[in-house]
Amino acid sequence: MNLFSKLTQRMDADGPIRVGVIGAGKFASMFLTQAAVSPTIHVVGVADLDVAKARGAMKRTGWAPERYAAASLDEAHATGGTAVIADSKALIADPRIEVILEVTGNPIVGAEHALGSFAHGKHVVMVNVEADCMVGPLLARRAAEAGVVYSMAYGDQPALICELVDWCRTVGFDVVAAGKGTKYLPEYHYSTPDTVWDYYGFTAEQLESGDFNPKMFNSFLDGTKSAIEMAAVANGTGLVPQEEGLSFPPASKDDLPGVFRPRAVGGELSRSGTVEIASSMYRDGTEVPDNLRWGVYVTFQARTDYAAQCFGEYGVHTDATGRYASLYRPYHMIGLELGVSIASAVLRGEPTGCPTGFLGDVVSTAKKDLRAGETLDGEGGYTVYGKLAPAAASLDVGALPLGLAHGARLVRDVSKDAVVTWDDIDIDEQLPAVRLRRELEAEFRGR
Repeated sequence: MNLFSKLTQRMDADGPIRVGVIGAGKFASMFLTQAAVSPTIHVVGVADLDVAKARGAMKRTGWAPERYAAASLDEAHATGGTAVIADSKALIADPRIEVILEVTGNPIVGAEHALGSFAHGKHVVMVNVEADCMVGPLLARRAAEAGVVYSMAYGDQPALICELVDWCRTVGFDVVAAGKGTKYLPEYHYSTPDTVWDYYGFTAEQLESGDFNPKMFNSFLDGTKSAIEMAAVANGTGLVPQEEGLSFPPASKDDLPGVFRPRAVGGELSRSGTVEIASSMYRDGTEVPDNLRWGVYVTFQARTDYAAQCFGEYGVHTDATGRYASLYRPYHMIGLELGVSIASAVLRGEPTGCPTGFLGDVVSTAKKDLRAGETLDGEGGYTVYGKLAPAAASLDVGALPLGLAHGARLVRDVSKDAVVTWDDIDIDEQLPAVRLRRELEAEFRGR
């Protein structure tokens, strides 16, 4: 509750927090528009392989051209401006930068960026949830060993859900379920970049703005992003995914305490202490009124009769038993809120969410009948979607994590809706991300 006062004290004592941004897509653009008007944050550099695209993001988000005209990081430090460059390693190696924002969305590259940042003594805000759910527990350990913070991105749904869970436990309630809302129908699992805009209904003008990547938005639709984010929440909170993964039951905001409770008491959950998604669509395709499509929630249970009595006395909306209640936030503002993670890492030495174990995983699942010789195209593509699974179940079947499905070549056929396994693919075992994932699996398989 005092981050802004700490930022002000920091500003007076040592100037703004010095930040490097890797990746210049939609999330980064939302952060950049806030950074443009936040004197407590100095974006020293923005690195993207497409420098012209990154410059376009700066212009579109309210930066005057002279503010991002620095020819080098040295000039950016000297003038208080920003250098737009292609070389992410230069940002990571710069000793004056304190925090790296990893916003590429590429899990293989993201893991390498994180490891490099730790080696150079930098905090990492891992916007790249794809990397986090694939190898986050080990990245968190590497960060701790290096004496730096590895953090989820505040404003993105996993960090906000972790915050609700933390509140719930701190005040003494039992956490029954936590999650978010999304637009979902079963047919969406098979959507491709060719069909995605038909489901969203964006205008041609919106699509021409440069912010809309069809693979990224398709991953939101086909269930992959939901699986990724709920795996991150599970690993950051200790909540255990259900054996069936995610069921996406439809629910309005008022429905939350009745739907997200165990089946034994009339709800939709196979167990308590888990993660689940609230669909904003009924299965017939009609919209759930007053839904939670953009928000997050936690459902909790009173431990005593007196606490349940207080729910009633203070107007807490509950299920029919009066013992289950939910707290929700109706929307999230992703990159617009990222300053909270930056300030928390530097000024408090605390992450806004961080993996504490390996409980949830995202397994690659075939969108169609796949043939030996085909190359998988990863998140939001034409070949696979991500499905949430308990980590133990994923390890038992040798599932290929979704984060490594981009560029992997199939060595045998895989049927539609079947899980793709390590044995089904040929992949470069020397990639740092692959080695890190193998290390994670070896450690947790024994548990």
